[in-house]
Amino acid sequence: MIFEPTPLAGAFLLQPVPHHDERGFFARSYCRREFEEHGLNPDIAQCSISHNRLRGTLRGLHYQAAPCPEVKLVRCTRGALFDVIVDLRPGSPDRGRWFGAELTAANGFALYIPAGFAHGFVTLADDTEAYYQISAFFEPELARGVRWDDPDLAIAWPIEPSVISARDRALPCLAEAPADA
Repeated sequence: MIFEPTPLAGAFLLQPVPHHDERGFFARSYCRREFEEHGLNPDIAQCSISHNRLRGTLRGLHYQAAPCPEVKLVRCTRGALFDVIVDLRPGSPDRGRWFGAELTAANGFALYIPAGFAHGFVTLADDTEAYYQISAFFEPELARGVRWDDPDLAIAWPIEPSVISARDRALPCLAEAPADA
C-alpha cells in the first residue's frame, strides 16, 4: 500500500498496489505491520457498511467523543463518494481545517481518519457503498457531529447534497459543538 499524507497531520490517503495477472489483480487493503510502521492505530473493533441509494446522499459530519474516540479506515466498495474529514483535535494547528478526497470502487483508495476528526461524505453515484473499519465500539451516548454546511468550515462539496437525515440537519456548527472530540 502507498500511504500518502494529507495536509492534515495524522490523516492518510491509502492507495492499493495491485498485482495483475490473467485473472485480474490482487491488492492488500490492510496490514497491521504497515500501519504500525507508519505510526497509525491498527486496531479494528468493528466493521460497518453504509449503502446509499441515491446520488447526493450526505452522511456526516460524525465523530465519537472521548473516552472512546474512533479511528476509521473508510473505502468505497461500490459507486463513488467524496469523503471529507475535519480536524477537531483541541490544540491542533489544523483544528477546523478539512480535507476531501474522491473514493471510488474503481480507484480503491481508502482514507485513514485519526481520532479527533469528524467524518462525512456525499455520494457521487446511485447505489454507493462505503466500508468502514473502526477502532472502537460504537457508544451511542458519545455520538457527536458538526454541520456539513458550517460556513466557518467552508467545505467545497463537489455536488449539492440532496438527501440529508433530520439528525444531520440538526447538528451544530463547530463553534457551537462540545469541545470533546
